[in-house]
Amino acid sequence: QVQVVESGGGLVQAGGSLKLSCAASGNIGRIYTMGWHRQAPGKQRELVASITRGGTTNYADSVKDRCAISRDDSKNSTYLQMNRLKLEDTAVYYCKVAIQAPGTVWSYDYWGQGTQVNVSS
Repeated sequence: QVQVVESGGGLVQAGGSLKLSCAASGNIGRIYTMGWHRQAPGKQRELVASITRGGTTNYADSVKDRCAISRDDSKNSTYLQMNRLKLEDTAVYYCKVAIQAPGTVWSYDYWGQGTQVNVSS
């Protein structure tokens, strides 16, 4: 069993900052790519940022200059620092983690339940 839990969402004024955290626990052998996705009301879920095991990062164009993703493999965790937040950043933010179970060769994607981010004017 693997659990992925996000935290750090909340209400923030436009122009403010938030840091989201995501921690994986359970039957974990190795963690590969970790990422943050978001889904706004009436819209499809979209990638915000991802980071590979080797540290290569990828960002959506809409957040590229305002967000920073990081990871701490000793804690099975990833973080998303969001700055200069905009109204359009309002969404549920989901963490996705690719995890390989001990003694296996396959990795599977696990999703958290999401954390709500609301940006107000």
